[in-house]
Amino acid sequence: MVIGMSVSAQALDGVYGKPAAGVRARLEHGVDGRWQAVASAETDEAGGIAGFGTGRLTRGPYRIVFDSDRYFAGLGVSAAYPEITVVFRVLSELHACQIQVLMTPFSYSLYFGERA
Repeated sequence: MVIGMSVSAQALDGVYGKPAAGVRARLEHGVDGRWQAVASAETDEAGGIAGFGTGRLTRGPYRIVFDSDRYFAGLGVSAAYPEITVVFRVLSELHACQIQVLMTPFSYSLYFGERA
């Protein structure tokens, strides 16, 4: 059973086929048409962020903004997408969401999964 709402994220480097460690990301909640910061973090060695705002999130729209520009600049590459934004909706306060982004300098792919 999941206790409280949680969001986890993972960034993968599609160029080198490895986890994207050190990607800055922020979680925001949409309230009255505006985005409010909830948490910020940086991906670990496995490209993951284990628990963005675990247990203190409510229903509604959220987004995670990955700083792909800084990540690729660190590799000496210019990215077409300076940020990758994933917008999603939380329907229940008692579930967990998993967001995964596969990044390259000129494309990205997303995965969204949830557990009730």
